[in-house]
Amino acid sequence: MKAPYRISRSRGTLRTLQDRKNVMRAGAASDAACIFCAPDREILAESALSLAFADAHPVSPGHALVVPRRHVVTIFDLNDEEYADCFLLARRVQELLAARLQPDGFNMGVNCSEAGGQSVWHAHIHVIPRFNGDTPHPRGGVRNVIPRKADY
Repeated sequence: MKAPYRISRSRGTLRTLQDRKNVMRAGAASDAACIFCAPDREILAESALSLAFADAHPVSPGHALVVPRRHVVTIFDLNDEEYADCFLLARRVQELLAARLQPDGFNMGVNCSEAGGQSVWHAHIHVIPRFNGDTPHPRGGVRNVIPRKADY
């Protein structure tokens, strides 16, 4: 199944976490080299404080990202208003993708820090449509991030 919107490769370069922290210390609202501060993809939904667009490397058709407009490294760096806004927009994106794609379920996730799997140093929420049969054993969902701990 093909995603119903354009997905293109992002411009910009990934830098180290220390570089991102230095940008944050300087109080910058955005980072010119950040691929999420100036995405080159179609905006799926937006609000005053956040926006959503297709993931450049989708794990499933419709895989989308919700990002705050202000450049911060992790979701925990957001103020309360931004945090709430991002999650409200994630719900709107889920509703939009559900209507467009009719998936059988969703995963929603946030990777924070290198140890947590973060690879782009701008806070973001993954909204991932799931389809029956897209993986042989979906039981446990995000618990499988540490495979040996997935059984319960």
